[in-house]
Amino acid sequence: MRIFDTHCHLDFAAFDDDRAQVIAAAQDLGVERFMLLGVAKQQFDRLINVSQDFSNSCYFSLGLHPYFIEQHEEHHLGALESYLEAILADTQTRCKAVGEIGLDVTCGKPELQQTLFKGQLKIAAEYQLPVILHHRKTLDELLKAVREASIQRGVVHAFSGSYEQAAAWADQGFKLGVGGTITYQRAKKTRDAISRIGAEHLVLETDAPDMPLCGYQGQRNEPKRVLEVLNSLSELLQTETNELADVLWKNSVELFN
Repeated sequence: MRIFDTHCHLDFAAFDDDRAQVIAAAQDLGVERFMLLGVAKQQFDRLINVSQDFSNSCYFSLGLHPYFIEQHEEHHLGALESYLEAILADTQTRCKAVGEIGLDVTCGKPELQQTLFKGQLKIAAEYQLPVILHHRKTLDELLKAVREASIQRGVVHAFSGSYEQAAAWADQGFKLGVGGTITYQRAKKTRDAISRIGAEHLVLETDAPDMPLCGYQGQRNEPKRVLEVLNSLSELLQTETNELADVLWKNSVELFN
């Protein structure tokens, strides 16, 4: 069984004391690959270095996350493009997407959020890269912008919408990121949408060190717990675990080329 944690933040300070052990613990359970996410220009070099330190398993994306809006300036779009231009010149690059990007109504500076998001969609289209999307009460707005930018490949991270929204994103060619949310029985809308959309539209993720699973509230999340997400998803879809894992692995590898 091969597993890809398509969304984790292993470069964050929460893992500074035991990063190698955390990765090894996940690998021991079959988690072979990890996608590390860009969130701010100031973090890009650190992110790239961590990915290089664990080049047998870690890939990365670069993006300007709305949660860190206070760190962003409009000219950081140019910096992002410069990084991508240099990195993608290497045919063996481990950079596989633009992300984590999106819109979040709980964060400030909505006009700057819009400028950065649309600018990053344009960059992703130019470099033919998938996008990894953060949303908070913005799923429909994001889909409109993605359609206008002709982006047809990416992930809706931590999907938490309705079945109708899930189907619309699947029609756009996007995968839905499935993480700890489905381990909570109270997440009825999300669990219903995920159960109905079909495994071919899903990928696994943890968002480690954030988004702890049910039973681990208040604890640091880790990539090894993606196995528990897989088990919950297997029960939800009433599908044999190994068979499901194969589908999700294929989805992830094809998504990130």
